[in-house]
Amino acid sequence: MSRPEVTRAEPVGSLLRSAELIEARREHEAGKLAPADFKRIEDAEVDRAVSLQEEAGLDVITDGEQRRSHFTGPLSDVVDGLSDIPADRIGWHGPAPADEMTYAHRRAVTGKLRRTRSLAQEEFVYLRASAMLPVKITLPSPLMMQTFWSLEHSTAAYRDPFEMFADAGALLAAEIAGLAALGCDYVQIDAPELATLVDGAVRAGFSARGIDPGRLLTDGIDILNDVARAPGLRYALHLCRGNRDGHWMAAGGYGAISTCVFRRLTNFGTFFLEYDDERSGGFEPLADLPKDRFVFLGLVSTKRPELEDPELLLSRIGQASRCYPRDQLGLSPQCGFSSAIGSYPLDAAQQQCKLELVTEVARRAWPQLP
Repeated sequence: MSRPEVTRAEPVGSLLRSAELIEARREHEAGKLAPADFKRIEDAEVDRAVSLQEEAGLDVITDGEQRRSHFTGPLSDVVDGLSDIPADRIGWHGPAPADEMTYAHRRAVTGKLRRTRSLAQEEFVYLRASAMLPVKITLPSPLMMQTFWSLEHSTAAYRDPFEMFADAGALLAAEIAGLAALGCDYVQIDAPELATLVDGAVRAGFSARGIDPGRLLTDGIDILNDVARAPGLRYALHLCRGNRDGHWMAAGGYGAISTCVFRRLTNFGTFFLEYDDERSGGFEPLADLPKDRFVFLGLVSTKRPELEDPELLLSRIGQASRCYPRDQLGLSPQCGFSSAIGSYPLDAAQQQCKLELVTEVARRAWPQLP
């Protein structure tokens, strides 16, 4: 299986989970569904996700993260050191003031992180055997363990949260080395925590939880960069401002973080950047990227069911190309469609239309490629 040197239309990661899969996971966790039966259902849902993306005409596909409870699954689902104690609550914004909410993971870090098994390698081996198109594996940023941090309970194991991030980074680096040995050549790291730092209220929230936001852009970025050290792979970084049930955590342009993130993450050659509405700001910070990077513009929203106007998307690609070379741009959704198990504002048909739109507009924007 070969991957084209340049791709123009890609997904970000997760796809909607079916009601059958959600119910099967509940029954499995309750001990009412045997592991073999649960895996057969998971396999069927991955097959469905693969077919959906291939039919949409994308250049690269994922398994839709169907085997995960949350996009952080390769850390949070298969790692010792978490207990059934709620993590710190984090604020989320919705389309209207009445939609504001807070959310806390039901598990928090209470001990040293140790991997129990590899979820990503299971995902890759099955996906590689199922897909006709090139594939990529998505992994969470080690800094995303901040969402499982409890100022009350986690400090017994980690006095400094950056020690926890470093341990998570070591686990992910080992995961990538294992993936590479199996033939994986494309890994995407999802790091919404970095993009949320554009918002002063989020920075204040980090400080209140004992996590220095300034260090996230220095020590934290260095931990993240070191995850992508295995040679011979394409490394991508996805930045967004959060997506849970159509809600978001932060607002602000990339200019507040672009120099630190784009210049310090030297091991990442590809960036997926959320740009689906005014909360993401303008394209000017793209000029802070080194000139040898590739950027996927996340112009198609996974938080709204309405289908974007193709002509408007083409116009925005043209605007972005005034800040970064057009031949180093591609198109994607702004985020996954289902970062966690829950209710999302799109249905399966709308999701399909969004993916097909990404392909259609990419083919028009870059007609020189098949």
